[in-house]
Amino acid sequence: MTDPEESALDSSEVIRAITELMLGEQPHLTRADVAEKSGVDPDIARERWRALGFPEADDEDAAFTEADVEALRLTQELIELGIIEADTEQAFIRTIGRSFARLADWQVRAFLGAMVSGSQEDVAAGDLAELAKVVPLGEKVQDYVWRRHLVNSATRLLLTDSDVDSATMCVGFADIVGYTRRSRQMKSNELTEMVERFEQVTAGLITDHHGRVVKTMGDEVMFVLDDPKEAAILALALLDEHEADDAFPELHIGMAFGNVQNHMGDVFGPVVNVASRLTSVARSGSALIDKAMADELRDDEDLRIKPLRRTSVKGYEHLQPWSLKRPKDTPASD
Repeated sequence: MTDPEESALDSSEVIRAITELMLGEQPHLTRADVAEKSGVDPDIARERWRALGFPEADDEDAAFTEADVEALRLTQELIELGIIEADTEQAFIRTIGRSFARLADWQVRAFLGAMVSGSQEDVAAGDLAELAKVVPLGEKVQDYVWRRHLVNSATRLLLTDSDVDSATMCVGFADIVGYTRRSRQMKSNELTEMVERFEQVTAGLITDHHGRVVKTMGDEVMFVLDDPKEAAILALALLDEHEADDAFPELHIGMAFGNVQNHMGDVFGPVVNVASRLTSVARSGSALIDKAMADELRDDEDLRIKPLRRTSVKGYEHLQPWSLKRPKDTPASD
C-alpha cells in the first residue's frame, strides 16, 4: 500500500516539475512584486487574475512568475491600444479564461492523465522530456487554429457587411431527444461516445453548411447561419442523421431569424430566446421555425413550411411555430 505522505510528496514533486516546464520557473513573486514589475495597480491585477479563473492567492504568497508579469504587461498594452475597451475588459478576460480552462482540462485528461495520476516512478525524466516536446507542438497548432479562425471571422464579417455588435442571422438549437432518460440507462463510456458522436456530426454538418457553432452544452448545440435556406437545409440534414445511423441520437430543432447581438463570440437577443423556446416544444425528429424565418422560406419549392397551432412558452404567450419539412415524396439527402 502506498504511504499517504509519500504520495503527497510525489504529487508535490510532479506539480513542481510541470510548473517549471510550463512557466519557465518556480513561482517566487508576490502580488506586490508583480504589480511593481508590470506597472499595473494591484487591485486591477487581482481583478484580471480572478476573471481568468485562477485561484486567489494571499498577498504574502510567492505564487507568481515572470510569465504573470509579462501577461499583465501585454494585457495593459492591448487596453492602451484601444483593442480592449474598459467597459468590456472583464468580459474579454473571462471569455479567454473560460475557453482556455476548458481546453487545458481536456488536454490534461487526454495527454497527461497517466503522469498526474501515476506514481513517482511513472513520472520519470523521460516523461517530462516527452511533455517538453508536446507543449511547443500544441502551442503551434493552437496558434494556427486561432489565426485561421480570425481569417474566417473577418471574412464572414466583411462579406456580409454586418455591424460588429449586431447582425441579422438564423439562430438554431439542436437537442438530443430524451437525453436525461438515456443518460441514466447508459454506461459512462457509452454516454461519452454518444455525446462525442453528437458533437462531431453536428459540428461537421454546421460547418459544411457555412454555419458556426456558438457553443455546445452536452446534449445541445447552438449554431448560427447567415442564410435562412441554408439553415433550413442544415436542420433537415441533422434530422436525417438519425434515420441513416441508429447510433446517432434523435434530435429536435428550433430556429429563428432576425437581428441578434454579438458579444464575445456568443449571440443574444429575442431571436435567440424564440429559437430556444421552439426547440423545447418541437416533437422528436422535427424542426420548428419562427414566423420571420417562415416568411423568408414560404415560397421556396424545395421546402414545405406549415403554420402550427400557437403555443404558450416561458416569455411568449402566443408563440407561432411553423413546421419545416421537405416536400412530399422528396428523399432525404445522402
